[in-house]
Amino acid sequence: MKLSRKKLKVEVPSVAMGDIAFNLLVFFVILARAQDDRHLQWTPARARSIESAAPAAVRIAIDKNNDLFFNGMKTSVGQLKDLITQRLGDLPAGKRTVWLKVHDETAALRFEPVIEAISSAGGELVHILDEDKE
Repeated sequence: MKLSRKKLKVEVPSVAMGDIAFNLLVFFVILARAQDDRHLQWTPARARSIESAAPAAVRIAIDKNNDLFFNGMKTSVGQLKDLITQRLGDLPAGKRTVWLKVHDETAALRFEPVIEAISSAGGELVHILDEDKE
């Protein structure tokens, strides 16, 4: 005796496709951020003709010894946001200029928290570059 098979019709719900796409997106974003860039070789930014920056209310520098200076006084990253906030006070936009000069051998781990502190304090960041005189 031959039994007839029941044909199964399976449909994938469209909601599941959205979940799969979202999970793949998250996976690739995490993977992209986790790339090891320690071996990245780059040349410090230089420019042929540099515009003069507006006068700065705050000047920050990181020297070749990775020491951090706020308006010529040695300080720490932890104090930087409060110092910038106090110095900028209630200055209007356009007058909240912060100059940042970083030694070309300084690691990103050292200057990124400084950039974050400037941004958190409401400063308008201007990177100071050396003019390329070739």
